[in-house]
Amino acid sequence: MFSVNWPVPPHVKTLQTTRLNGMSNAPFNSLNLGAHVGDKLADVTTNRAKLAVPQPVLWLNQTHSDNALELPLADYSILDKPADAVYSFKPNQVCAVMTADCLPVLLTDTQGQFVAAVHCGWRGLASTILTKTLAKISQNIAYDPANILVWLGPAIGPQQFEVGAEVKSIFSKLNPVNSTAFNEQSNDKYLADIYQLANNELTALGIKHIFSDYECTVSQPDKYFSYRRDGITGRQASLIWLGP
Repeated sequence: MFSVNWPVPPHVKTLQTTRLNGMSNAPFNSLNLGAHVGDKLADVTTNRAKLAVPQPVLWLNQTHSDNALELPLADYSILDKPADAVYSFKPNQVCAVMTADCLPVLLTDTQGQFVAAVHCGWRGLASTILTKTLAKISQNIAYDPANILVWLGPAIGPQQFEVGAEVKSIFSKLNPVNSTAFNEQSNDKYLADIYQLANNELTALGIKHIFSDYECTVSQPDKYFSYRRDGITGRQASLIWLGP
């Protein structure tokens, strides 16, 4: 686990987990945070309790939707509505998304007025989930896009993310510049750069301050879970919250 290295106000807190130092057995070894992947619930519960974050944490029912929820909620024990983004303006409300190749995106601004976590698979990006999440945030506060700060977490890298021509077509229609994020292969498939696709959506909104270590989950089996690499596997998490 590590804190994200980006220039945010001191009261904006973050945590990025890896697969290390947990309780789960193979193939979920060892810090699996996903309760939906076939791991023992007791081990997942223990792993979640290890996180040094304010409790309770709302673990989303992620379905590659474009839904975004605002925290706090009245009941954190059961989430009936699937969501792939969560945001808050209140302190000690942890916004968390789980991934195992999809792109986790954390957002705040230079004043630390809000925090948000967004789960971006290609379907989420194709539905402009980042734009929709920021639109919801703008209903509560006024912000300048030039003051938004974004961190792109560990995800499948551009040398590993093979997709079909239909995926390229969807993104090219969405924004012609997206076509440059696809590298054609000899098997009529494309290697897609999910980082570039997210960058394109964000920059189109006027956002300039985008940070990332550009870590590839697929190529780091000792550090990160990867569904594309392993099939049956665990989930890491990206978390952000406002301190008191």
